[in-house]
Amino acid sequence: MKPSSPKTMIWLIAMISGIAGIAGHFANIPFVSVYNYWLLLIGFVLLALGTTFKGM
Repeated sequence: MKPSSPKTMIWLIAMISGIAGIAGHFANIPFVSVYNYWLLLIGFVLLALGTTFKGM
């Protein structure tokens, strides 16, 4: 199985989710600070799935 680059939309969603998770860890953002770990995990999983499956 050869890794492929994720589509732009998947990459953008993963980056926004990951950056929000990191920002929520260091700053007190009402919704984001509560779910910062999950947002970071969602971003990582999206990037992993985007590189694993072709066309995603």
